[in-house]
Amino acid sequence: MIKAIKGFNDILPEQSAKWLHLESILADVLGRYGYEHIRLPIVEQTDLFARAIGGATDIVEKEMYSFTDKSEPPTPLALRPEGTAGAVRAVIEHNLLRGDTPKLWYIGPMFRYERPQKGRYRQFHQLGVESFGSALPDADAELIAMTHLMWQELGLKDEMRLELNSLGEIDERHAYREALVAYLTDKQEQLDEDSKRRLTTNPLRILDSKEASTQALLVDAPKLAEFLGAESKAHFEQVQAYLTALGIEFEINPHLVRGLDYYNKTVFEWVTDKLGSQATVCAGGRYDGLIGQLKSIGTPHDKEHNKPLKSEPAVGFAMGLERLLLLIEAVAPIAELPACDIFVVAHPEVYSSGIGYAQDLRYSRPDLRVKMASATSLKAQMKKADKSGAALTVIIAQQELDDNTISIKDMQTGEQQTVAADWLSNKENFVRH
Repeated sequence: MIKAIKGFNDILPEQSAKWLHLESILADVLGRYGYEHIRLPIVEQTDLFARAIGGATDIVEKEMYSFTDKSEPPTPLALRPEGTAGAVRAVIEHNLLRGDTPKLWYIGPMFRYERPQKGRYRQFHQLGVESFGSALPDADAELIAMTHLMWQELGLKDEMRLELNSLGEIDERHAYREALVAYLTDKQEQLDEDSKRRLTTNPLRILDSKEASTQALLVDAPKLAEFLGAESKAHFEQVQAYLTALGIEFEINPHLVRGLDYYNKTVFEWVTDKLGSQATVCAGGRYDGLIGQLKSIGTPHDKEHNKPLKSEPAVGFAMGLERLLLLIEAVAPIAELPACDIFVVAHPEVYSSGIGYAQDLRYSRPDLRVKMASATSLKAQMKKADKSGAALTVIIAQQELDDNTISIKDMQTGEQQTVAADWLSNKENFVRH
């Protein structure tokens, strides 16, 4: 028997109803803020992610699903490990920034080759949100405020804690990186194996090491905040001021760096203590240099002046839907939703009339989910009705047709009554709970 690949999961109808419920709430909040939906390809050129995310990140080094296609010469491709790079590629390719500041969101599967565990899979789903064109701190604050409203609508506002940091600009971060490497170099024997490797590839990631011994070493390490210039500090303070004005609580986490290389200035995470080690539910930040960086792919640099291609400011976030659903199940479970409200049973001899009744009901009552079984015996159809989760079963036989009535059985109480054929067309008689 062929089974699903490890870390690639089926989402069955019962679960899928909860996914749809979650996605509709998130889409509603995004609509309130004027964000527009974009659908992006699942496969992109490998170079897009290597340039955007950073060649020395775990994602590019270890976790990407990469392959070559059948073109001549073969093109290196990858299943998308995250969404921002593809969104930025689309914005550049379709010139969406011309005289505009697009606010976009997307939703769908991402792929990373990592050890599957609860809330973390090889195919996982993310909601991604990107806001382009504003370098001002109000754009950062608006995004965070929007996530805050999402938690409220999902019944999670008391379960989330907001952590903030500023990574400053590239030159500030570079100066800090050098100071951190200098501090850790003569202590590298005390570092965990992952951190030893990162010391030469991506030293800032050492800051969010989960090893207690490494964290102990970092207590006296240089702090990124000490290397921020006046503009970066002012930006970060204004973000905090806006959040305070909105009544959104936060704490500064100086070790918050994010795992992707493209961030600058504000970075943030929403974390919870309800999911064990998988504490981060939503994360993002500002990435003002990424558009310029991706514009330069395949473009010869101006060697004489070494002039970088003009970038555009941007800020965004992503949230993992599997993890979010785990949290919802833990603290505010979504009520089970049956597949139908009304089950129509028709005697085999008058089955076509049953089909007609069900179809008319779907037109007159679009708020109801109406199901039928195939034209088997009444007994077999009633068994299906019992399993359906329907609130009412409508029974139609020759007698009902002659009298222009229907028999209705309440599936909870078992009580049955005969009513006019158009009884269900009137909302006063039955509404779905």
